[in-house]
Amino acid sequence: MNLGSTDLLGWAATAVFVASYFFGRPSLLRGAQMIGAVLWLIYGVMINAPPVIVANVLVFCAAAWTAFRKAPSPTV
Repeated sequence: MNLGSTDLLGWAATAVFVASYFFGRPSLLRGAQMIGAVLWLIYGVMINAPPVIVANVLVFCAAAWTAFRKAPSPTV
């Protein structure tokens, strides 16, 4: 089996995505989601797939927003 760079990138993105389910800490989960989204985004560009590109821009933005937003102050 001869895998090209595009296929390898797709498999790497898949591995990161699946691995993210095993992270317990939210910060690690969000980081893995962001890395996976970037890999999928590059993959989408390489195969010229706008739905893959748009979906992963949205995933990256959502993960980044939840990772870096300020936690709400607890009410007493």
